Amino acid sequence: MEFSVGFTLTNQLQDTIGVLPETAWTVALDAAGEPRPVDESGLPVAQVAELTGLLPGLTAAGWPDRMRVLVRRERPHPGAPIGVFEAHDGWRYQCLATDTPTGQLAFLEARHRAHARVEDNIRNVKQAGLGRFPSRQFAINAVWLQLALTTADLLAWTQTILLHGALAKAEPKLLRYRLLHTAARIVRCGRRTFIKMAAGWPWVDQLAAAFSRLADISDNPYWPDARLPAHHDQGPLENRTPSRRTRPPSP
Repeated sequence: MEFSVGFTLTNQLQDTIGVLPETAWTVALDAAGEPRPVDESGLPVAQVAELTGLLPGLTAAGWPDRMRVLVRRERPHPGAPIGVFEAHDGWRYQCLATDTPTGQLAFLEARHRAHARVEDNIRNVKQAGLGRFPSRQFAINAVWLQLALTTADLLAWTQTILLHGALAKAEPKLLRYRLLHTAARIVRCGRRTFIKMAAGWPWVDQLAAAFSRLADISDNPYWPDARLPAHHDQGPLENRTPSRRTRPPSP
């Protein structure tokens, strides 16, 4: 088990960064593992360096053994907040600590930044109910937790399979307003089920398209047959026909 965690830039780290030679910096990598581009002056927009050798007494100060301290500097985006220390040279600094003994600095830093996706998913699960438990009793909260995780899974699969564009990347709070709160009514006619939605809702086309994709998936004979009645045996998969009983509502 290894760790990689970011932490606040302290005065000691600022002093250490100030004495780093330019040769200590290496080009940072992007999410695809490619070197970051250069700016107008010919310098990379993001670089990485290691401060471990310039920070004596880490173990004596209570830090874990074999811990390494890395620093990343990048050109801030227009309007991004920067501190006084960062304003004098135009770089924005971020520090991280890890106990991974091997690996290029750029790779270790890129691996750490990939954790942001995990943090985003945790925030999304909190919006789905994980951030507020309803009771002081463990059993009730355990059921609530399971429901919140199920909700997060359903939303994730819905965005992955059924939605496209901005809605496929929207957070649960935005998705709840644009799709889950859509005014609609379920009606049945001719032994079929329909969903009648308000035509003036701005995202009604995306929701209707999602229902259509779901119907196409359920009509696929190779889709898992958990939707069929337990006593209904249709033989081999290639001979099966979709069941109307469990067909999802058509838009």
